[in-house]
Amino acid sequence: MAEPHTIHVDIVSAEGEIFSGLATMVFAPASQGEIGVAPRHAPLLSMLKPGEVRVQTPEGAEQLFFVGGGAIEVQPHRVTVLADTAQRAKDLDEAAALAAKQRAEEALRDRTDHISQAEALAELARAAAQLKIIQRLRKVRG
Repeated sequence: MAEPHTIHVDIVSAEGEIFSGLATMVFAPASQGEIGVAPRHAPLLSMLKPGEVRVQTPEGAEQLFFVGGGAIEVQPHRVTVLADTAQRAKDLDEAAALAAKQRAEEALRDRTDHISQAEALAELARAAAQLKIIQRLRKVRG
């Protein structure tokens, strides 16, 4: 069980576990907006949209992760992020995100069928979220 002022966090995807450890605070892109989860938070279950999960560790560091959607389950002493896809922010590939964004924008301009349009919008949202995280990392490092 977590210490009184920490919460245990697990971030997993189909590829495997991305993070497991203690945190003092967790921020996630819930479907209705960003949520912040502190130790002893009320139970919660929400869908996630593509974006950034921030984990503040007891040492005062902040770890950043990209999730491509999924779900988050919050219990008073545990947060579980079940992501469609997940990566550590430092491992994001800016060139690949820019290429995906361009492909999605081209697909939207072509306006084929509704399914392709929905897929293009989802890809555009994922690419935009990745680029936002990359820009945030640049500011932190710079």
